[in-house]
Amino acid sequence: MCKILGTVDMESIEKLAKIVKENELSEITISNDDCNITIKGKKCPPPVPAMGMPMTALSAPAAVAAPVQTDETAAAEPAAEGNVVKSPIVGTFYQAPSPDKPPFVKVGDTVKKGDVIMIIESMKLMNEVQSEFDGVVERILVTDGQAVEFDQPIMIIK
Repeated sequence: MCKILGTVDMESIEKLAKIVKENELSEITISNDDCNITIKGKKCPPPVPAMGMPMTALSAPAAVAAPVQTDETAAAEPAAEGNVVKSPIVGTFYQAPSPDKPPFVKVGDTVKKGDVIMIIESMKLMNEVQSEFDGVVERILVTDGQAVEFDQPIMIIK
């Protein structure tokens, strides 16, 4: 006999399971000197992959927010040509490795495939993003320190 809830019966266990399900908990454990009861619910979502790991449908958000547009980018948007560099993860965009360093790239800079062009900070990890294209940076669509969404356009390389 377990003294946590008096006698442990199926009704008590079902009540705990209902609490776990209704509150979307991964698990709940109730302990006493002579008894432990653990009810496990749904699995927790997988962690966000680090750079270099393939992105899967499980790690992508269900809805992707539209990029933030200023008057300047909205006016020039229809004329955009070139390769669009998109954010591989949700996080914060940084142009430079640190505040006292110059940006990785500026508009007009020539980049080669594999060059580091930005950092996306996610979950306190600084993820360097490399260019997938050779070309010239035509536009940077976000500002330094701006929050970005998965698959949000960040810059145009022509």
